[in-house]
Amino acid sequence: MPVALVTGGSRGFGRALSIDLAMDGWALVIDGRDRSALQQTADHLIGLGAHTVAIAGDVADPAHRSALIESAGDLGSLDLLVNNASTIGPSPLPRIEDYPLDALRQVYEVNVLAPLALLQAALPQLRRSQGTVVSLSSDAATEAYEGWSGYGSSKAALDQLHRVLAGEEPLLRVYQFDPGDMRTEMHQAAFPGEDISDRPEPETAVVPLRALLDSGAASGRYRVDEWVLQS
Repeated sequence: MPVALVTGGSRGFGRALSIDLAMDGWALVIDGRDRSALQQTADHLIGLGAHTVAIAGDVADPAHRSALIESAGDLGSLDLLVNNASTIGPSPLPRIEDYPLDALRQVYEVNVLAPLALLQAALPQLRRSQGTVVSLSSDAATEAYEGWSGYGSSKAALDQLHRVLAGEEPLLRVYQFDPGDMRTEMHQAAFPGEDISDRPEPETAVVPLRALLDSGAASGRYRVDEWVLQS
């Protein structure tokens, strides 16, 4: 069976994607910082019949990343790495003149350096399977929204890393996927006190991503709306 490693798999988009993969016969390694939420998701995946390994922890922790990669190897050949875990940074979102540098360092640690380190550790397995890398991007990586300097610039940096990786690893498929606005805890943190119930549930972005994964499309950056009609 194919094996996927999905970071931030306990909630939101990561959870929705993990459930979809489980129903399609994938084995899964998932993580999350909230041990209780992670266990609930793991129990659900196991109930669907998926071989599931759930490891609580922070992707910014090198020991945690090592445990994720080792667990994926124990399940077989890693076929899909999904860098979904990320942080929005301070809430409310600060202007550049007020952005705490320590907070910005943490945003880059989680959103850029941790995915890069996980990729570096996963490459031997991904090369063997000629697998796929998906990292969640955002329109904040390409558009200048007030207050989004930290998160947006971190996603722009991650996008560029993936463009270079795609050139260096032509046998892999390397995707940056922009799922659009979603009704998640992280999106709520970006708009504290506001009603975000008009945003789509994360499940609506999973189907287009699966269409992208099944398409064999060339490595690159894709928006959710480019694949809605193909899903």
